[in-house]
Amino acid sequence: MLLKTFGGSFAVTILGLGAAMLYGGPTGLAIAAILIILEISLSFDNAVVNATVLERLSPFWQKLFLTLGIAIAVVGMRLVFPLVIVGVTAKLNPVEAVQLALEKGDPHTPGTYGYLMHDAHSAIAAFGGVFLLMLFLNFVFEERELKWLSWLERPLARVGKLEQLAVVVSMVAVAVAAYAFAPEGKTATVLVSGILGVVTYILVNGLGEVFESDEDGPEVQNLPGIHGSAERLDEVVNRGGNSQLAVKVGKAAFFSFLYLEVLDASFSFDGVIGAFAITNDPIIMAIGLGVGALYVRSLTVFLVRKGTLSEYVYLEHGAQWAIGALAACLLISIKYEIPEVVTGLVGVGLIAAAFVSSIVRNRRNGDSAVDDDSRELVSV
Repeated sequence: MLLKTFGGSFAVTILGLGAAMLYGGPTGLAIAAILIILEISLSFDNAVVNATVLERLSPFWQKLFLTLGIAIAVVGMRLVFPLVIVGVTAKLNPVEAVQLALEKGDPHTPGTYGYLMHDAHSAIAAFGGVFLLMLFLNFVFEERELKWLSWLERPLARVGKLEQLAVVVSMVAVAVAAYAFAPEGKTATVLVSGILGVVTYILVNGLGEVFESDEDGPEVQNLPGIHGSAERLDEVVNRGGNSQLAVKVGKAAFFSFLYLEVLDASFSFDGVIGAFAITNDPIIMAIGLGVGALYVRSLTVFLVRKGTLSEYVYLEHGAQWAIGALAACLLISIKYEIPEVVTGLVGVGLIAAAFVSSIVRNRRNGDSAVDDDSRELVSV
């Protein structure tokens, strides 16, 4: 299964590193390899969260996520997105933006591609950070039977009974980011970007909930919106239902797919921004980050196929806390520089801790086996 799942990523890695070698020589090869590692380390939590949504989609939408979705992730977010940001910031047409990117230039020199991307950092970090913060808060504010950090998750769930508390906390975070962290002249930009992050989350998640309620049976209507949870899915299955009850189709599946793409874009922000600390060459950047994104997709498939989220029940919790840490890092980075290695290690560390906790729990309960009937396999 390992080769079947990751074989495509391995092949693309060889091709990508070969292209980087031909384009940039040994230096290009080394930088591309570093960017691949950077992207994987920063996006491991992305794969875990993606898997919680993907396992509830029908095979058609799973295939679409792994085909069209990867094209959006690699071409759209890792190549086109930086060009769009530069084009809008510098008021350039697409051709001029590409020409400016290929000229590279010193990121510290005004007018260069790298400089313009760094100049747009506050707006990007505000939008992505607040979007991810909403995702994290809606998870920790929800009452759930299974808790990982019970000493912290239990009181958060209690206060989460207040309606729209996640929105209130997120808007406070937007205000703090805009008036305490924003660079001079960027207050309005950060404020608007943060508000758009909140609105985007509410809109996409809300539409998913509406269409899910319309199309799913009563057994699934109590599942928490479009990002669901492995725990709540198991509750449906264990009550005597079957896995097909939790498979989304039609409009509900479309908005879950849309949600996945927005979520992936938000996770991509820190990788794209962090890459400029390593290189300002758009070709090497696209190769490194693109190959890394392929591994994230392969890891998502692996988690779903193996039923890992049902077997290691705290993984989702660890990923959500990693999302919270990433959201905080993005918002703080509006004012203070945070090394990408710190962000990556925090995320990986939280997920590793959740994985170990899951193993300890399984051994204690003697229930490490997973019911194959409760898994939804990805058909590729």
